[in-house]
Amino acid sequence: MSLLRPLSLALALLTSAAVLPAQRPGVPMSPGSLRLRLEGYAADSMRGRLTGTPDNVKATRYIAEELRKLGLRPAGDSGTFLQRVPLVRTVLDTAASRVTAGNRGLVPYVDYLPRNQGDSARSFDGAPVVFAGAWGDPAMLEGDAVRGKTVILALQPDSFSVVKLAAQAKFAQAAAIVIANFDLMPRPLLSALAASPIVLDEATAELPAYMHISVATAAELLGVPSLREAAIGREGRPLHGAISFRKIPIEAYNVVAVVPGSDPVLRAEYVAVGAHSDHVGVGEPQDRDSTRAFNLELRRKQLANNGMVTQSIYQSVVVNMDSIRRIHPVARMDSIYNGADDDGSGSMGLLEIARAFAGERSKPKRSIVLVWHTGEELGLFGSQHFTDHPTVSLANIVAQVNIDMIGRGKPGDELGGGPNYLQLIGSRGLSTQLGDLVESVSREKKFDWAFDYEYDAPGHPEQYYCRSDHYMYARYGIPVVFMTTGGHADYHEVTDEVDQIDFEKLSKVSRFVHALTTTVANLAARPVVDKPKPDPRAPCVQ
Repeated sequence: MSLLRPLSLALALLTSAAVLPAQRPGVPMSPGSLRLRLEGYAADSMRGRLTGTPDNVKATRYIAEELRKLGLRPAGDSGTFLQRVPLVRTVLDTAASRVTAGNRGLVPYVDYLPRNQGDSARSFDGAPVVFAGAWGDPAMLEGDAVRGKTVILALQPDSFSVVKLAAQAKFAQAAAIVIANFDLMPRPLLSALAASPIVLDEATAELPAYMHISVATAAELLGVPSLREAAIGREGRPLHGAISFRKIPIEAYNVVAVVPGSDPVLRAEYVAVGAHSDHVGVGEPQDRDSTRAFNLELRRKQLANNGMVTQSIYQSVVVNMDSIRRIHPVARMDSIYNGADDDGSGSMGLLEIARAFAGERSKPKRSIVLVWHTGEELGLFGSQHFTDHPTVSLANIVAQVNIDMIGRGKPGDELGGGPNYLQLIGSRGLSTQLGDLVESVSREKKFDWAFDYEYDAPGHPEQYYCRSDHYMYARYGIPVVFMTTGGHADYHEVTDEVDQIDFEKLSKVSRFVHALTTTVANLAARPVVDKPKPDPRAPCVQ
């Protein structure tokens, strides 16, 4: 896993297509064509495609060059396929940041973990402090009870974190959200959250300040010997100070192309299809075999516990290194998070879908807009920017299909997994007609999917509806459907490699998305929106 030298990296950026497969793929969306593309796109040389690095720029330029070869219409900036996304790396300004609890100054990354909420983060200096309870407790405070206050939130006894988007939605009116879990989070999660975050450099909705403190510090603020003894609604001593971040501009792009429709009237409308080009980059070297053994066992126990990972489950997993070393006597160290499934599978599936549309003599009636969003892993930034600054008429996008992690879904990955397993999220969230259409296309075109709607349930703790790019379209009232083959033990791990991909499954999902997109594009009228439209600036609620 050698590093590219600066000169070779510059050459790679200029000739990005050359660093990926030079062979001509076969039949569009076939397993062989998808394998050929993904072996290059998720190779070690792509170094995990982290947004804000030359590696993600190289990935987006590769996609753009392939679209140019296909003869599709560019729909990015200034007649190109690339839409610049204004991202900045944010670094804690230690000179301007201070947080005190009582008479004690808290040291960032030692006593507390600050999270960047953008320029519009609310002030917490001197705000009343209230204990909201443990996350997930039905009696937890919310709404007017936390308005303008600093909310301290505990965790259930066997948990170590909360979904940030869900906490922001629950305590949207708070001055600050303070999670008492700084000393509970696993080191990899703590390291990831402490890294200099990248954000979209645009005006955002006002959000509560957000930080993590230790359980002991939370108890100290609330004036109790132990956080377990704090009653819901108990008031505490206020935090004082402010948190400030500096901005460093970075280079990042969405890739946007259009397949013009064939109908002289309907071609002004669009069906959008999207995937995300980025992954999570490079980390510390680790033994990939012991990592995978640990995560396979953790996944097995997670599935047996209704999909939830608890502290005790995490701590109960023990890896038998003797058995691993009998198979692999020498540790195979790896530091690259290749992201073959997340979302190399969606990105290359979408590129093959684009190739299929480009090669059709008879195009669908409506136009197809294809978008590879960047920055999904960092907070849906590419899709947020595209929908806030669309390069085609947003009002004329009649539906959006999002594909993210579509190359797995075996029984060991998900309960009920198999060749016909596919998760659907949001398909009836705005349009009953679109949800019905997804099922009818599966049935009538003989795909015969066994759709799993578990993660589509309102209020599901995983909040998948809020965690991928489709939501940025749905917030504007555009009907969406999110398709994924689900989670697995290699999610966000160095073991998310091409050799774990089910290419028959990836081919089937790609062909289904092509068929569904064609069907929607040929409808006589756009899908009916029969559900309430959300406020595009309000926090997402599943």
